[in-house]
Amino acid sequence: MSRTKKTATAVVGGLPRVDLLPPEVRAERRSGVTVRRAWMGVIGVAAVVGIAVGGATLRSMEAQDELLAVQADTQQLLLEQGKYTEVRDTKTEITLLSAAQAVAGATEIAWPSYLEQIQATLPDGVTISTITIDQASPIADYAQSQTPLQGARIGTVTFTAQSDTLPSVPDWLDGLTALPGYTDATPGTVALEEDVYAATVVMHIDQRAFSNRFAPTEGQ
Repeated sequence: MSRTKKTATAVVGGLPRVDLLPPEVRAERRSGVTVRRAWMGVIGVAAVVGIAVGGATLRSMEAQDELLAVQADTQQLLLEQGKYTEVRDTKTEITLLSAAQAVAGATEIAWPSYLEQIQATLPDGVTISTITIDQASPIADYAQSQTPLQGARIGTVTFTAQSDTLPSVPDWLDGLTALPGYTDATPGTVALEEDVYAATVVMHIDQRAFSNRFAPTEGQ
């Protein structure tokens, strides 16, 4: 086997080149290139960081705008609610007033009409001259009779009726039984003064005599 030998070929007519720069200069040039590359890297990183910071700032501004918008909506809702505060207060007052009326009026009896009904049960020519009413209150129970034959009551009506003729008190008592809330009635004294008879009657009534004017209706 034969080996091929490489021989250097001289370039005829070429320009001679000689590197006369000191090694320090060449090292400085290489260092400058490295520094420039490093600065370019720093600038690139700074650009990326700047973009990230700018994006975060933009997002923060958007979030702040959203927060301000929500706060504005909330404030508007509060203002709208404030318009109805008076209505709510009025409704509350009406509710409280209705409750107070229901309690205070629980024992109400329409006495003018009730007394007219008492007068209507009496015979013609007999008129009521005096009347006394004793009634239960919303906060206190009415005293009950200890007599077994007398029923429960919420009030007592004592009246005196006058007649030109001798009154038939038992007939009066029978007429009183038609009154709403009638429980029982007992006769009192009968007196004659100046040709006029005066008879006293004591009548007890129960809760059926209440007017129930302020009682809650169905659905309330």
